[in-house]
Amino acid sequence: MRVLVTGGAGYIGSHTVLQLLVANHSVLIADDFSNAKPSAVTRLEELAGQSIPVCRVDLTDEAATLALFDDAIAGGQPIEAVIHFAGFKAVGESVAKPLAYYRNNLDTTFSVLRAMDVHGVRQFVFSSSATVYGENPVRERTEDMPTYATSPYGWTKVMVEQVLRDLAVADDSWRIALLRYFNPVGAHASGRIGEDPSGLPNNLMPFVAQVAVGRREKLAVFGDDYDTVDGTGVRDYIHVEDLAAGHVAALERIGLRDDALSVWNLGSGHPESVLEVVAAFARASGREIPYEVVPRRPGDVDAYWANPSKANRELGWSATRTIDEMCADTWRWQSQNPNGYPD
Repeated sequence: MRVLVTGGAGYIGSHTVLQLLVANHSVLIADDFSNAKPSAVTRLEELAGQSIPVCRVDLTDEAATLALFDDAIAGGQPIEAVIHFAGFKAVGESVAKPLAYYRNNLDTTFSVLRAMDVHGVRQFVFSSSATVYGENPVRERTEDMPTYATSPYGWTKVMVEQVLRDLAVADDSWRIALLRYFNPVGAHASGRIGEDPSGLPNNLMPFVAQVAVGRREKLAVFGDDYDTVDGTGVRDYIHVEDLAAGHVAALERIGLRDDALSVWNLGSGHPESVLEVVAAFARASGREIPYEVVPRRPGDVDAYWANPSKANRELGWSATRTIDEMCADTWRWQSQNPNGYPD
C-alpha cells in the first residue's frame, strides 16, 4: 500500500517507516519537524537504500492537508492508508500548555480524517497510549477497561479514540486501529536512528542514557516506597522495533477484518522497575548510573503493564526483545550520537 505516515520523522514514526519499506509498502512522510529533525530522514534513506518522499506540512492546516492528498493523486501515487503519529507528547508540558495540546493533537487528527474522507481513504492506524487507562487500580491493563486520563495529553488520546469510535459507527466502511502502547524504548540495531528528546527527557530510558553518556549528572528516582519489588515504580517497556512491527501488523490486518474499529495493546506484558532498568543499562553500557531518590510525583501510580494477549492472538504479533536488548540498543544509539541528531 501507499501509506502516509504523519510524524514519520519522529522516534516511533521513523522506525515504523523503515519497517513499512522492508514489508514492501511505499511511504510518504508528513512532518512539520517541530519535534523531529530532517537528518532522521536522511538516515532512514541510508538504511532503506532508497529515497523517501517527505512533505513538510502543518497538519492543523486543513487546506494544506487536503492539498497533500491531492498532490499524491496528481503524482500518480494516491494515498491508500494513514498511520497517524503526529502530535505533541509530553505529559508535563501538556499540563502547562493545555490549549496548545488540545489544538495540535485534535486539529491534526481532524484535518487528516477530513482529507481521507474526501478522497475515500478508509484505513487508519492511530497512535494511542496506555495513558487512556488513567489511574485504574488494576495493574494489568486490558482493552475492555474504561478510559480516563489524568493530563491534557492523555485526554487528547481519549478524545481522539472517541471521535474514531463515532466515525466507525457512522460509516462502517472505515477500518480503524487504536494502538495503545506502553513505554517505547530502544533504537534501531544500527545505532543510526533513535530517540532524541528536545530539552529535558520526559521518560526514564532517555534520561538514563544521557546520564550514562555524561550529558547529565544523575538520575532522579521519584519515590522508593511503592508496593513493588524494590519500592520503585514498575512499568511495561517495549522495544521500538517491536512497536513498529505492531503498527505494520495492524495496518495489514485491519483491511481483512469485518470490524470497523479494533483496539490492541502493544506491550511486553513483562514489567520492570526503575532500579531494574538502571541495573540493565549499567550492564549494557559498562558504566555506573548515579541516581538520587526524590519524592514521588503527583499522579504517579506504583505499577501497571499491558496484557498483550489480544494483539498476540489477532495480529500474530508479540514483543520479542528483552530489557537487556532494549538497553543495549539504546546505548549503541546514545554512545554513537551523544548529542542526538546533528541538526
